[in-house]
Amino acid sequence: MTAAALLLTGCSGDSTAASEKVGSASSDAAFPVTIKHVYGSTTIESKPKRVATVAWSNGEVPLALGVTPVGMAKATWGDDDGDGVYPWVEDQLKKLGAKTPTLFDETDGIDFEAVADTHPDVILAAYSGLTKSDYETLSKIAPTIAYPKVAWGTSYEDTIRMDSKAIGLGAEGDKLITKLHSEVNTALDKYSVLKDKKILFSYIDPKDHSKIGFYTSNDTRPGFLESLGLPVPTIVKEESKKTKEYYVTVSAEQADRFDDVDLFVTYGDNAAEEIKSLQSDPLLSKIPAIKAGHIAVLKNNTPLAASANPSALSIGWGIDDYFALLAKALKQ
Repeated sequence: MTAAALLLTGCSGDSTAASEKVGSASSDAAFPVTIKHVYGSTTIESKPKRVATVAWSNGEVPLALGVTPVGMAKATWGDDDGDGVYPWVEDQLKKLGAKTPTLFDETDGIDFEAVADTHPDVILAAYSGLTKSDYETLSKIAPTIAYPKVAWGTSYEDTIRMDSKAIGLGAEGDKLITKLHSEVNTALDKYSVLKDKKILFSYIDPKDHSKIGFYTSNDTRPGFLESLGLPVPTIVKEESKKTKEYYVTVSAEQADRFDDVDLFVTYGDNAAEEIKSLQSDPLLSKIPAIKAGHIAVLKNNTPLAASANPSALSIGWGIDDYFALLAKALKQ
């Protein structure tokens, strides 16, 4: 997954021990389990003791439930200190007293050899863009859970449901979802100005204003906001019906199609410069939200920008700051 879309040390036996300590009531009795996904279904015969995850955020599910993976994807965008681990993951590892798992560098695709070297009993990838070839290769290593329908479109709730069920902690996964819903609702109540606003998650190339790029309802960023009951901009509704892609572009000459957008959320390196640039463009400045300065800029390559893709651990870490940023932009 690219940064704009956004996005090795062996693990000791501590991971296996952590796996065995958690969820005894949901352990072997839950198996075998069969999980359906885009490439069919996967049956896991017995409770996995060595859990590997690929693709962004899947590793957070077992960690949130007290299980340290033997290996997980390296954070390559939004990592604050260059160690390949997000701060919310670092916090959880410390809480569990666990070492950092083997980190799979997926910059050029999945490192199948590195995954195989961790000797997993299961591979979690409910949130991913696995190709059929990727899935088949991983399945030769261990039973693999692919995404349910749309690449990179799995909600954090479904990611938790699928990944937790695969490791015998489905009930605990449901409790985690309830907890996260409470945290999100509390934050939204705090920034209630957002509740009736149409928010568009966009990316406009600062060097090319001839196109307006934005994320469709297939993507987890706008999908998350929609799941909270926030209204959807007309252009997002219209374009999402036409495609399974998570990101589309339209000509800036169609600027009038964005008239009902209350807030633009985008990425940038300097918020003031980004807003000034958009407002000085002869076409983009005709969009009411841009003209009014209702633009929330997530600083590129930061943890907060990464957390806009909600996940099992990032919500508790950053949801308040995220909503605060959006609310502040509406008051500009």
